[in-house]
Amino acid sequence: MTAEVKRRVLRAGGWNLAKRVIKPIPVVGTFVALGLAGYEIKKKGLLRGAVHVGLDATPLLGTAKGIVEIFTGDLIRDKKGE
Repeated sequence: MTAEVKRRVLRAGGWNLAKRVIKPIPVVGTFVALGLAGYEIKKKGLLRGAVHVGLDATPLLGTAKGIVEIFTGDLIRDKKGE
């Protein structure tokens, strides 16, 4: 594996970890969830993406969901074929 590929993998992994850590913070997490709404809807599909963003944007429920997802991964799966 070249150094460029390793750096890209680490950067992508770091961003995913940062999103998982920031989302459970009540006020900040709401803004992050709303900012990433388009990406999540594209990745998960309209209905699943909207539910995912809605849960993440709700302060206490989004915090609980975010903490669970840190340990278990996404509760709402991505659409097939991606």
